[in-house]
Amino acid sequence: MSEKKVSVLEGFKAFLMRGNVIDLAVAVVIGAAFTSVVNSVVKGIINPLVGAFGTKDLDAYSSCLKGTCKVVNGEVDGIKILWGSVLGAILTFLITAAVVYFLMVLPMSKYLARKAARDAAKEGTKEVVELSELEVLKEIRDALVAQSRGGSALGSGTGFGSGPGSGPGTESGPGRL
Repeated sequence: MSEKKVSVLEGFKAFLMRGNVIDLAVAVVIGAAFTSVVNSVVKGIINPLVGAFGTKDLDAYSSCLKGTCKVVNGEVDGIKILWGSVLGAILTFLITAAVVYFLMVLPMSKYLARKAARDAAKEGTKEVVELSELEVLKEIRDALVAQSRGGSALGSGTGFGSGPGSGPGTESGPGRL
């Protein structure tokens, strides 16, 4: 029975230590802190700007569908629609989305695009180097095959074996491997 508890605890520990769980926890904490910043911007800047055309508090904007919407004996007479608070929530959402996009998503996507371009350029350079090395190795192979057949193909465009005394079996030429 203790084996089952150990494996369950080990599984729970592995779950907690996975990267995505920790990333999610960090995102929630940052999101909560960011929400208070956005709410402060809406209450401190947006609401006063809207208040220049009416009241300073968006929550005060409302309309009445039925009745006079007056408080009578502690009860509201009529149906009141609080469209100001909905407008405030929409503005908070738009500001949050704009800040997240312009300060986090856009720079990160530009960084990832630059990184992908660098990686692609490195991969292209690697392919060119591999091709040139492959060509040199093919030429060496062809020269060795020709040398083993008794011919002298070493001087055929590779730069090997050109010059006096550099044929097969000499000390100074590539025939000595």
